[in-house]
Amino acid sequence: MYKKNNFEDITQDFVDYKDIDLLRKFINDQGKIISRRSTGLGTKKQKKVTKSIKRARILSLLPFLKRD
Repeated sequence: MYKKNNFEDITQDFVDYKDIDLLRKFINDQGKIISRRSTGLGTKKQKKVTKSIKRARILSLLPFLKRD
């Protein structure tokens, strides 16, 4: 039913908010954070990714919205 992407290659314990290329994998076309069910990450890793995305958005490294 749900197509899980394989993001298990993230072996880092610390996801850096400055690593924009990695964080863009967890944002969909609309700029929303992809859910844990879709990414297949565990709870702790998903929370770290979410916090890093939010920090990057506040520092203007990532956009809040995807404008076309």
